[in-house]
Amino acid sequence: MLKQSAFILLLLQLVCSAGQASGLEILLSKPDLQVGEQILLVCRSTKDGDFTWHKDAEEIDDEDIVSKVDPTTSKLVIKKASLSDAGTYTCAFESDDGHKSDVQSVVYVYEGPSFHGTTTYHEFLEGTDGMVPCQVTGQPAVDVHWLKDKEQVPSTPGRRVRKMPDNTLQIERVKKDDAGTYICQAQIKGRQIYQELPVSVVVNAPPTVRIREEVKKVIAGPDTNVSLLCLVDGLPKPNISWILPLDFDPSRHLFNSDHSQLTIQSVARIDLGEYICTAKNKIAESSATLTLHVFEPPEVFISEDKHRVNVGERVSVSCNVTGHPQPELHWINKQNGQELDSTGHIRVVDGMLEIEEVMPSDGGRYSCMAVGTSGNASRDVEIHTQPGPPHYLTVAPGPTSVLFTLKTFPINGGTPIRNFALQWKEKAMEKWEELMVAASDVLAITDLKPYTTYSVRMGALNDVGRGLFSTEHTVRTEGKREPESPALSTDQAVVEGNSFSVPLERTDDGGSSLLHYNVQYKQDTDESEWQSMQLPPEAKSVDLKDLAYGSGYHLEVAAVNSNGSSISATFNFTVAEQPVSSNMTKGAVVGIVMLIFLVVFLAVDATCCYRNRCGVLMAIAGKLSGWKDPGLKKVEEGDGTTNGDVTLKGIAKPRGSIQTVSKEAGQLAEVTCDKAPLTKNEKLEPTADL
Repeated sequence: MLKQSAFILLLLQLVCSAGQASGLEILLSKPDLQVGEQILLVCRSTKDGDFTWHKDAEEIDDEDIVSKVDPTTSKLVIKKASLSDAGTYTCAFESDDGHKSDVQSVVYVYEGPSFHGTTTYHEFLEGTDGMVPCQVTGQPAVDVHWLKDKEQVPSTPGRRVRKMPDNTLQIERVKKDDAGTYICQAQIKGRQIYQELPVSVVVNAPPTVRIREEVKKVIAGPDTNVSLLCLVDGLPKPNISWILPLDFDPSRHLFNSDHSQLTIQSVARIDLGEYICTAKNKIAESSATLTLHVFEPPEVFISEDKHRVNVGERVSVSCNVTGHPQPELHWINKQNGQELDSTGHIRVVDGMLEIEEVMPSDGGRYSCMAVGTSGNASRDVEIHTQPGPPHYLTVAPGPTSVLFTLKTFPINGGTPIRNFALQWKEKAMEKWEELMVAASDVLAITDLKPYTTYSVRMGALNDVGRGLFSTEHTVRTEGKREPESPALSTDQAVVEGNSFSVPLERTDDGGSSLLHYNVQYKQDTDESEWQSMQLPPEAKSVDLKDLAYGSGYHLEVAAVNSNGSSISATFNFTVAEQPVSSNMTKGAVVGIVMLIFLVVFLAVDATCCYRNRCGVLMAIAGKLSGWKDPGLKKVEEGDGTTNGDVTLKGIAKPRGSIQTVSKEAGQLAEVTCDKAPLTKNEKLEPTADL
């Protein structure tokens, strides 16, 4: 099957190359072949003629190897390659008009490389010297390299880890870091053909125990858990055991799978003391001690978690801390991370946070912290006030519109800005008109007069209220125009089968609402015509269906408003060839099974009709002809069954029919096999001498 696939692939390559420049060419299944694989070369010309094959200048005339596919194609097949089959193959061609040409292809045949008898596991004691051999065979010559962690091991003399001339890996004074997987890589010389053999090196070492924290402090409490980690090294892997300062409680003292970690749940004061971790393997034993100190946790209490205050008002928040030992109280401004003291606009007096004449920049989160030897704790309080005025603001005119752009958001007053109030007026004495816009939307005033001068300003709103407005800006609007070109998100375009879709993004509408999008597309051929369609202004994508498989397309999309059409956005894409499926559908399988069942049923029924006067066909025949078996009649009239036989004298009975006595006139009537009764009846004694 693989050989047929390779040949079919070559033929497909020949077909695909049709239409290219004329000439003679050889297609090779692959340049490097292993001994025993099939060699397949196909020689193809653009003209009709005769082919001859040569290997290293010697003609190949074996018909089992060389055959002509068609007047323009010849193939050479060697079913099982050997090393002697390697060389240069020449396809010589003479066309019917006398033109001669030839083309060559080099075939490389190799064997191996392979590893025979190479041990893949080695174990060394730390500090000793180790030798790891790698035995490799292959033809032609084979180069051997050792790798570890994807880096080649050098063969430089004097290196502690190096490759020896006989391809053995030598490790002097083995260290723990030398353990791991080494790769013996064998490569056919001069070719990108290689095999790799992983070899494991294990280093044995006595156990060592390290405690990350020799003294550990925890806070007692029902929700407090503490893990004591015992870091153990050594090979073979040591066994770990613990000695606890109190009786082992399986409901609170939990170990992981290798006992390297002890977890104490719901830490209490009785858990304090020394914990000894011991590691032991076949070489030695080692221990380490960890001391656990258990303290009571600090707690923080504040008067209120959240305060809403207007700009200019005063606010204060009280805080108390408890714990053992008694912790220190600190207030932190979490906006800038600074600790507050008893001076300044925002200050701490006797553990109470005080802010005189709140400003928008004072809004935010403050934290009361308890800091002590038994641990830390904190509680946050939020101060919310109105936002500040927009400062870093630019205003730009548009077609009957004004666009606001913020380089940075205003100070939010401690809570997110939800909306902006956009105000405008045409004359100084007029009342401000206002538009509320969500902070996530485009900040623009629309439906203004064209070529008109306006005074505009903007203010921010949060959950507390509206802050101060920005400074006034004077701007003159522009006239309406055609829209900008729509944006096609080409990086998100999708081709599925013969359908195409690309996201469509709306841009500047030119001051007038979009009417629709004009879409036109055509194949990239001279004779193809444009196909057109329109999309509504709210369309989010361009979707094309029923496109031609294996074709390139050119797409153009333009936005249209009452003032005209934009420049078209363009995009080129290609529809792949239609996939070919040879799988039989479930319906076809069911149909075939039913047909086979019907044929078998008719054959069995016809046999029953012919031999025993039974079956569906016999029953249908009896119904159509009105014939009824006399034996069945007697049984129905209570006459019982008969034990006689009917004898036909002097009458030739045709094959495939049965003669019976008619019920009305006592005459003989012939019933064919396709009119036999449904069931076989017993033969009756004749009522007349036949």
